[in-house]
Amino acid sequence: MLTASKKDPVEHIEFINLLCRLGVSYHFDKEIENNLKEIFDDLPNLLEKHDFDLYTLSLLFRANLESSAMQSSPRLGDHIRNALIRPFHKGVPRIEARKYISFYEEDESRNDTLLKFAKIDFNRVQLIHQQELSILSRDRIVEIYFWANGVHFEPQYAFSRMMVTKYMKIVSLVDDTYDAYASFEEIQHFTNAIERCSMNAIDQLPADYMKVLFRALLNLFNETENDMGKQGRSYASYYLKEEFKELVRGYHAEAEWADKCHVPTFDEYVRNGLATSAYGVVMAASFLGMEEVAGGEEYEWLKSNPKIIKAGKMIGRLMNDIVGHEDEQKRGDCASGVECYMKQYDVSEKKAIEEIQKMDSDAWKDINEDCMRPTNAPMLLLQHFVNLVRVTDVIYENDDDSYTIPLGLKDYVALLYIEQLPLYE
Repeated sequence: MLTASKKDPVEHIEFINLLCRLGVSYHFDKEIENNLKEIFDDLPNLLEKHDFDLYTLSLLFRANLESSAMQSSPRLGDHIRNALIRPFHKGVPRIEARKYISFYEEDESRNDTLLKFAKIDFNRVQLIHQQELSILSRDRIVEIYFWANGVHFEPQYAFSRMMVTKYMKIVSLVDDTYDAYASFEEIQHFTNAIERCSMNAIDQLPADYMKVLFRALLNLFNETENDMGKQGRSYASYYLKEEFKELVRGYHAEAEWADKCHVPTFDEYVRNGLATSAYGVVMAASFLGMEEVAGGEEYEWLKSNPKIIKAGKMIGRLMNDIVGHEDEQKRGDCASGVECYMKQYDVSEKKAIEEIQKMDSDAWKDINEDCMRPTNAPMLLLQHFVNLVRVTDVIYENDDDSYTIPLGLKDYVALLYIEQLPLYE
Protein backbone atom coordinates (compact mmCIF):
# COMPACT_ATOMS: atom_id res chain seq x y z
CA MET A 1 0.00 0.00 0.00
CA LEU A 2 2.90 2.34 0.73
CA THR A 3 4.21 1.75 -2.79
CA ALA A 4 0.80 2.08 -4.41
CA SER A 5 0.23 5.55 -2.94
CA LYS A 6 3.57 7.00 -4.16
CA LYS A 7 2.22 8.31 -7.47
CA ASP A 8 0.50 11.27 -5.79
CA PRO A 9 2.70 12.92 -3.08
CA VAL A 10 -0.30 14.36 -1.23
CA GLU A 11 -2.10 11.02 -1.23
CA HIS A 12 1.14 9.35 -0.14
CA ILE A 13 1.59 11.69 2.85
CA GLU A 14 -2.07 11.18 3.78
CA PHE A 15 -1.54 7.41 3.82
CA ILE A 16 1.60 7.68 5.97
CA ASN A 17 -0.34 9.96 8.33
CA LEU A 18 -3.12 7.36 8.47
CA LEU A 19 -0.62 4.66 9.49
CA CYS A 20 0.65 6.95 12.26
CA ARG A 21 -2.84 7.85 13.47
CA LEU A 22 -3.89 4.18 13.61
CA GLY A 23 -0.80 3.31 15.67
CA VAL A 24 0.74 0.84 13.21
CA SER A 25 3.47 2.97 11.62
CA TYR A 26 6.12 1.33 13.82
CA HIS A 27 5.87 -1.74 11.58
CA PHE A 28 7.08 0.36 8.64
CA ASP A 29 9.59 2.77 10.22
CA LYS A 30 12.35 2.32 7.63
CA GLU A 31 10.00 2.46 4.64
CA ILE A 32 8.28 5.59 5.95
CA GLU A 33 11.60 7.30 6.70
CA ASN A 34 12.86 6.65 3.16
CA ASN A 35 9.59 7.74 1.56
CA LEU A 36 9.41 10.97 3.55
CA LYS A 37 13.02 11.77 2.67
CA GLU A 38 12.12 11.54 -1.02
CA ILE A 39 9.14 13.85 -0.51
CA PHE A 40 11.06 16.41 1.57
CA ASP A 41 13.92 16.45 -0.94
CA ASP A 42 11.35 17.48 -3.56
CA LEU A 43 9.45 19.85 -1.24
CA PRO A 44 10.34 23.15 -3.02
CA ASN A 45 8.96 21.78 -6.29
CA LEU A 46 5.80 20.54 -4.58
CA LEU A 47 5.14 23.90 -2.92
CA GLU A 48 5.67 25.76 -6.18
CA LYS A 49 3.58 23.32 -8.18
CA HIS A 50 0.60 23.50 -5.81
CA ASP A 51 1.04 27.19 -4.95
CA PHE A 52 1.08 26.45 -1.20
CA ASP A 53 1.35 29.27 1.35
CA LEU A 54 1.83 27.20 4.49
CA TYR A 55 1.19 29.98 7.00
CA THR A 56 -2.07 31.13 5.40
CA LEU A 57 -3.09 27.53 4.83
CA SER A 58 -2.57 26.69 8.52
CA LEU A 59 -4.68 29.66 9.64
CA LEU A 60 -7.49 28.76 7.25
CA PHE A 61 -7.27 25.14 8.34
CA ARG A 62 -7.71 26.01 12.03
CA ALA A 63 -10.58 28.41 11.31
CA ASN A 64 -12.27 25.72 9.24
CA LEU A 65 -11.82 23.17 12.02
CA GLU A 66 -13.36 25.47 14.62
CA SER A 67 -16.35 26.02 12.35
CA SER A 68 -16.64 22.33 11.50
CA ALA A 69 -16.61 21.34 15.17
CA MET A 70 -19.90 23.17 15.66
CA GLN A 71 -21.59 21.81 12.53
CA SER A 72 -20.40 18.20 12.38
CA SER A 73 -21.79 14.93 13.70
CA PRO A 74 -21.21 14.39 17.45
CA ARG A 75 -18.39 11.87 16.86
CA LEU A 76 -16.60 14.09 14.31
CA GLY A 77 -17.23 17.16 16.47
CA ASP A 78 -15.59 15.48 19.46
CA HIS A 79 -12.65 14.43 17.28
CA ILE A 80 -12.14 18.00 16.05
CA ARG A 81 -12.47 19.54 19.50
CA ASN A 82 -9.93 17.08 20.92
CA ALA A 83 -7.50 17.99 18.13
CA LEU A 84 -7.87 21.69 18.89
CA ILE A 85 -7.34 21.17 22.64
CA ARG A 86 -4.33 18.86 22.28
CA PRO A 87 -2.65 18.57 18.88
CA PHE A 88 -1.81 15.04 17.79
CA HIS A 89 1.89 15.86 18.16
CA LYS A 90 1.44 16.49 21.90
CA GLY A 91 -0.71 13.43 22.58
CA VAL A 92 0.42 10.07 23.95
CA PRO A 93 0.69 7.92 20.80
CA ARG A 94 -1.19 4.88 22.13
CA ILE A 95 -4.11 6.96 23.44
CA GLU A 96 -4.30 8.88 20.17
CA ALA A 97 -4.27 5.64 18.18
CA ARG A 98 -7.05 4.08 20.27
CA LYS A 99 -9.27 7.14 19.83
CA TYR A 100 -8.55 7.43 16.14
CA ILE A 101 -9.35 3.78 15.41
CA SER A 102 -12.86 4.33 16.77
CA PHE A 103 -13.20 7.52 14.72
CA TYR A 104 -11.82 5.94 11.53
CA GLU A 105 -14.29 3.08 11.88
CA GLU A 106 -17.10 5.56 11.16
CA ASP A 107 -15.36 6.96 8.06
CA GLU A 108 -17.28 5.86 4.96
CA SER A 109 -14.08 6.03 2.89
CA ARG A 110 -12.15 3.82 5.34
CA ASN A 111 -9.87 1.02 4.23
CA ASP A 112 -11.42 -2.00 5.95
CA THR A 113 -8.28 -4.11 5.61
CA LEU A 114 -6.14 -1.44 7.24
CA LEU A 115 -8.77 -0.89 9.95
CA LYS A 116 -8.85 -4.59 10.81
CA PHE A 117 -5.05 -4.71 10.86
CA ALA A 118 -4.97 -1.73 13.26
CA LYS A 119 -7.52 -3.38 15.57
CA ILE A 120 -5.71 -6.72 15.62
CA ASP A 121 -2.40 -4.99 16.26
CA PHE A 122 -3.84 -2.86 19.08
CA ASN A 123 -5.36 -5.90 20.80
CA ARG A 124 -2.15 -7.89 20.35
CA VAL A 125 0.00 -5.17 21.91
CA GLN A 126 -2.60 -4.63 24.65
CA LEU A 127 -2.22 -8.30 25.65
CA ILE A 128 1.54 -7.79 25.99
CA HIS A 129 0.97 -4.75 28.20
CA GLN A 130 -1.56 -6.65 30.32
CA GLN A 131 0.95 -9.45 30.87
CA GLU A 132 3.58 -6.93 31.96
CA LEU A 133 1.14 -5.32 34.38
CA SER A 134 0.29 -8.71 35.88
CA ILE A 135 3.98 -9.16 36.68
CA LEU A 136 4.36 -5.68 38.15
CA SER A 137 0.99 -5.20 39.84
CA ARG A 138 1.17 -3.44 43.18
CA ASP A 139 -0.40 -0.30 44.61
CA ARG A 140 0.14 2.68 42.28
CA ILE A 141 2.01 0.57 39.72
CA VAL A 142 -0.64 1.11 37.02
CA GLU A 143 -0.13 4.89 37.14
CA ILE A 144 3.64 4.44 36.99
CA TYR A 145 3.39 1.89 34.18
CA PHE A 146 1.25 4.40 32.27
CA TRP A 147 4.32 6.68 32.12
CA ALA A 148 6.61 3.87 30.95
CA ASN A 149 4.07 2.64 28.41
CA GLY A 150 3.66 6.19 27.13
CA VAL A 151 7.38 6.47 26.42
CA HIS A 152 7.42 3.36 24.24
CA PHE A 153 4.53 0.97 23.69
CA GLU A 154 6.16 -1.19 21.02
CA PRO A 155 6.44 -4.92 21.90
CA GLN A 156 10.22 -5.02 21.46
CA TYR A 157 10.71 -2.54 24.32
CA ALA A 158 9.17 -4.67 27.07
CA PHE A 159 12.44 -4.66 29.04
CA SER A 160 12.61 -0.86 28.88
CA ARG A 161 9.05 -0.55 30.16
CA MET A 162 9.73 -2.91 33.04
CA MET A 163 12.90 -1.09 34.08
CA VAL A 164 11.37 2.38 33.76
CA THR A 165 8.47 1.25 35.94
CA LYS A 166 10.80 -0.18 38.58
CA TYR A 167 12.95 2.94 38.70
CA MET A 168 9.98 5.31 38.73
CA LYS A 169 8.54 3.42 41.68
CA ILE A 170 11.79 3.97 43.62
CA VAL A 171 11.93 7.62 42.48
CA SER A 172 8.39 8.16 43.79
CA LEU A 173 9.31 6.73 47.20
CA VAL A 174 12.56 8.72 47.41
CA ASP A 175 10.71 11.91 46.41
CA ASP A 176 8.16 11.36 49.19
CA THR A 177 10.99 10.73 51.66
CA TYR A 178 12.59 14.09 50.90
CA ASP A 179 9.30 15.99 50.68
CA ALA A 180 7.18 14.57 53.46
CA TYR A 181 8.77 12.09 55.83
CA ALA A 182 12.39 12.85 56.70
CA SER A 183 13.88 15.69 58.71
CA PHE A 184 16.69 17.63 57.07
CA GLU A 185 19.24 15.90 59.29
CA GLU A 186 17.90 12.50 58.21
CA ILE A 187 17.97 13.64 54.58
CA GLN A 188 21.66 14.46 54.84
CA HIS A 189 22.42 10.91 55.95
CA PHE A 190 20.25 9.48 53.18
CA THR A 191 21.90 11.62 50.50
CA ASN A 192 25.37 10.60 51.69
CA ALA A 193 24.39 6.93 51.61
CA ILE A 194 23.18 7.17 48.01
CA GLU A 195 26.35 9.04 47.01
CA ARG A 196 28.38 6.15 48.44
CA CYS A 197 26.07 3.59 46.85
CA SER A 198 27.37 0.81 49.10
CA MET A 199 25.53 -1.56 51.43
CA ASN A 200 28.10 -0.57 54.07
CA ALA A 201 26.39 2.83 54.25
CA ILE A 202 23.10 1.36 55.47
CA ASP A 203 24.14 1.51 59.14
CA GLN A 204 24.40 5.30 59.01
CA LEU A 205 20.70 5.65 58.12
CA PRO A 206 18.66 6.83 61.13
CA ALA A 207 15.25 5.33 60.24
CA ASP A 208 14.19 1.76 59.46
CA TYR A 209 12.05 2.78 56.47
CA MET A 210 15.11 4.50 54.98
CA LYS A 211 17.09 1.28 55.31
CA VAL A 212 14.36 -0.67 53.53
CA LEU A 213 14.21 1.90 50.72
CA PHE A 214 18.00 2.12 50.40
CA ARG A 215 18.31 -1.67 50.23
CA ALA A 216 15.62 -1.80 47.52
CA LEU A 217 17.49 0.84 45.51
CA LEU A 218 20.81 -1.01 45.76
CA ASN A 219 19.11 -4.27 44.79
CA LEU A 220 17.71 -2.56 41.69
CA PHE A 221 21.15 -1.17 40.84
CA ASN A 222 22.61 -4.68 41.19
CA GLU A 223 19.86 -6.15 39.01
CA THR A 224 20.64 -3.52 36.37
CA GLU A 225 24.37 -4.22 36.52
CA ASN A 226 23.79 -7.95 36.05
CA ASP A 227 21.42 -7.44 33.12
CA MET A 228 23.70 -4.93 31.40
CA GLY A 229 26.76 -7.11 32.01
CA LYS A 230 25.09 -9.93 30.08
CA GLN A 231 24.55 -7.52 27.17
CA GLY A 232 28.13 -6.25 27.31
CA ARG A 233 26.83 -2.79 28.23
CA SER A 234 28.04 -2.35 31.81
CA TYR A 235 28.46 1.37 31.14
CA ALA A 236 24.65 1.72 31.02
CA SER A 237 24.27 0.84 34.71
CA TYR A 238 27.01 3.38 35.58
CA TYR A 239 25.23 6.22 33.75
CA LEU A 240 21.89 5.32 35.31
CA LYS A 241 23.42 5.32 38.77
CA GLU A 242 24.94 8.75 38.10
CA GLU A 243 21.58 10.12 36.92
CA PHE A 244 19.99 8.87 40.14
CA LYS A 245 22.67 10.58 42.23
CA GLU A 246 22.05 13.81 40.30
CA LEU A 247 18.33 13.50 41.07
CA VAL A 248 19.00 13.03 44.79
CA ARG A 249 21.34 16.05 44.85
CA GLY A 250 18.47 18.07 43.42
CA TYR A 251 16.08 16.78 46.09
CA HIS A 252 18.69 17.59 48.74
CA ALA A 253 19.00 21.18 47.50
CA GLU A 254 15.22 21.62 47.71
CA ALA A 255 15.18 20.16 51.23
CA GLU A 256 17.91 22.59 52.27
CA TRP A 257 15.95 25.54 50.86
CA ALA A 258 12.87 24.42 52.79
CA ASP A 259 14.87 23.93 56.00
CA LYS A 260 16.31 27.46 55.75
CA CYS A 261 13.03 29.00 54.50
CA HIS A 262 14.99 30.19 51.48
CA VAL A 263 13.28 31.15 48.23
CA PRO A 264 15.80 30.84 45.38
CA THR A 265 15.66 32.91 42.23
CA PHE A 266 13.51 31.46 39.50
CA ASP A 267 16.56 30.75 37.33
CA GLU A 268 18.31 28.96 40.21
CA TYR A 269 15.19 26.91 40.86
CA VAL A 270 14.87 25.88 37.19
CA ARG A 271 18.53 24.85 36.98
CA ASN A 272 18.02 22.55 39.94
CA GLY A 273 14.64 21.50 38.57
CA LEU A 274 16.27 19.93 35.52
CA ALA A 275 17.43 17.21 37.91
CA THR A 276 14.30 16.97 40.06
CA SER A 277 12.10 16.50 36.99
CA ALA A 278 13.46 12.90 37.17
CA TYR A 279 13.54 12.83 33.36
CA GLY A 280 17.24 11.96 33.44
CA VAL A 281 16.59 8.79 35.43
CA VAL A 282 13.57 7.83 33.32
CA MET A 283 15.43 8.19 30.03
CA ALA A 284 18.58 6.46 31.31
CA ALA A 285 16.36 3.56 32.40
CA SER A 286 14.54 3.52 29.06
CA PHE A 287 17.88 3.29 27.23
CA LEU A 288 18.53 -0.05 28.98
CA GLY A 289 16.30 -1.92 26.54
CA MET A 290 17.40 -0.03 23.43
CA GLU A 291 20.83 -1.53 22.88
CA GLU A 292 20.55 -1.14 19.11
CA VAL A 293 20.66 2.68 19.37
CA ALA A 294 21.64 3.56 22.97
CA GLY A 295 25.39 3.13 23.39
CA GLY A 296 27.94 5.03 25.45
CA GLU A 297 27.83 8.06 23.14
CA GLU A 298 24.05 8.33 23.56
CA TYR A 299 24.35 8.18 27.34
CA GLU A 300 26.96 10.96 27.15
CA TRP A 301 24.55 12.94 24.96
CA LEU A 302 21.81 12.53 27.59
CA LYS A 303 24.19 13.53 30.37
CA SER A 304 25.24 16.71 28.49
CA ASN A 305 21.70 18.12 28.67
CA PRO A 306 21.32 19.28 25.04
CA LYS A 307 18.60 21.79 24.21
CA ILE A 308 15.83 19.25 23.62
CA ILE A 309 16.55 17.50 26.94
CA LYS A 310 16.66 20.79 28.87
CA ALA A 311 13.38 21.85 27.30
CA GLY A 312 11.64 18.60 28.21
CA LYS A 313 12.98 18.60 31.76
CA MET A 314 11.81 22.17 32.26
CA ILE A 315 8.32 21.28 31.05
CA GLY A 316 8.20 18.30 33.41
CA ARG A 317 9.34 20.33 36.40
CA LEU A 318 7.19 23.41 35.86
CA MET A 319 3.98 21.62 34.85
CA ASN A 320 4.22 19.64 38.09
CA ASP A 321 4.72 22.89 40.00
CA ILE A 322 1.65 24.52 38.46
CA VAL A 323 -0.70 21.72 39.51
CA GLY A 324 0.90 20.90 42.86
CA HIS A 325 2.33 24.06 44.35
CA GLU A 326 -0.64 24.92 46.60
CA ASP A 327 -0.66 21.54 48.37
CA GLU A 328 3.14 21.56 48.60
CA GLN A 329 3.15 24.93 50.35
CA LYS A 330 0.54 23.74 52.85
CA ARG A 331 2.80 20.91 53.96
CA GLY A 332 5.91 23.08 54.15
CA ASP A 333 7.81 22.03 51.02
CA CYS A 334 10.37 24.33 49.44
CA ALA A 335 9.13 27.14 47.21
CA SER A 336 8.04 25.83 43.80
CA GLY A 337 8.71 27.51 40.49
CA VAL A 338 5.47 29.45 40.91
CA GLU A 339 6.51 30.99 44.25
CA CYS A 340 10.03 31.67 43.00
CA TYR A 341 8.68 33.51 39.95
CA MET A 342 6.19 35.48 42.06
CA LYS A 343 8.91 36.67 44.42
CA GLN A 344 11.57 37.46 41.83
CA TYR A 345 9.25 39.42 39.54
CA ASP A 346 6.78 40.67 42.17
CA VAL A 347 3.70 39.37 40.35
CA SER A 348 0.49 37.60 41.32
CA GLU A 349 0.10 33.83 41.31
CA LYS A 350 -2.11 34.04 38.23
CA LYS A 351 0.46 36.10 36.33
CA ALA A 352 3.30 33.78 37.36
CA ILE A 353 1.40 30.73 36.08
CA GLU A 354 0.60 32.49 32.79
CA GLU A 355 4.28 33.34 32.25
CA ILE A 356 5.41 29.81 33.14
CA GLN A 357 2.88 28.37 30.69
CA LYS A 358 4.38 30.61 27.99
CA MET A 359 7.81 29.18 28.87
CA ASP A 360 6.42 25.67 28.49
CA SER A 361 5.07 26.61 25.07
CA ASP A 362 8.47 27.99 24.04
CA ALA A 363 10.14 24.83 25.35
CA TRP A 364 7.90 22.78 23.05
CA LYS A 365 9.18 24.89 20.15
CA ASP A 366 12.75 23.96 21.13
CA ILE A 367 11.75 20.29 21.21
CA ASN A 368 10.10 20.51 17.80
CA GLU A 369 13.10 22.32 16.34
CA ASP A 370 15.51 19.61 17.48
CA CYS A 371 13.23 16.94 16.04
CA MET A 372 13.10 18.77 12.70
CA ARG A 373 16.87 19.29 12.71
CA PRO A 374 18.12 16.19 14.51
CA THR A 375 21.22 16.23 16.65
CA ASN A 376 23.78 13.43 16.75
CA ALA A 377 21.32 11.35 18.77
CA PRO A 378 19.29 8.75 16.83
CA MET A 379 15.78 9.91 15.93
CA LEU A 380 14.35 6.92 17.80
CA LEU A 381 15.74 8.27 21.08
CA LEU A 382 14.38 11.74 20.31
CA GLN A 383 10.95 10.26 19.59
CA HIS A 384 10.87 8.40 22.88
CA PHE A 385 11.98 11.47 24.80
CA VAL A 386 9.19 13.47 23.16
CA ASN A 387 6.80 10.70 24.22
CA LEU A 388 7.88 11.24 27.83
CA VAL A 389 7.01 14.94 27.54
CA ARG A 390 3.69 13.99 25.93
CA VAL A 391 2.80 11.76 28.87
CA THR A 392 3.53 14.69 31.18
CA ASP A 393 1.17 16.86 29.15
CA VAL A 394 -1.61 14.28 29.56
CA ILE A 395 -0.93 13.61 33.26
CA TYR A 396 -1.22 17.31 34.08
CA GLU A 397 -4.00 18.22 31.65
CA ASN A 398 -6.63 20.69 32.82
CA ASP A 399 -4.25 21.75 35.62
CA ASP A 400 -4.88 18.46 37.44
CA ASP A 401 -2.30 16.03 38.83
CA SER A 402 -3.55 12.67 37.58
CA TYR A 403 -0.49 10.92 39.00
CA THR A 404 -1.03 11.97 42.62
CA ILE A 405 -4.83 11.75 42.26
CA PRO A 406 -5.19 9.12 39.50
CA LEU A 407 -8.95 9.41 38.93
CA GLY A 408 -8.17 11.49 35.84
CA LEU A 409 -6.35 8.51 34.30
CA LYS A 410 -9.28 6.13 34.76
CA ASP A 411 -10.63 6.48 31.21
CA TYR A 412 -7.17 6.21 29.66
CA VAL A 413 -6.33 3.10 31.68
CA ALA A 414 -9.59 1.50 30.54
CA LEU A 415 -8.88 2.36 26.90
CA LEU A 416 -5.32 1.06 26.95
CA TYR A 417 -5.37 -1.94 29.28
CA ILE A 418 -8.95 -3.16 29.77
CA GLU A 419 -11.22 -2.60 26.77
CA GLN A 420 -10.45 -4.68 23.68
CA LEU A 421 -11.37 -3.43 20.24
CA PRO A 422 -14.15 -5.55 18.68
CA LEU A 423 -13.02 -7.03 15.37
CA TYR A 424 -16.52 -7.66 14.09
CA GLU A 425 -19.79 -5.82 14.59
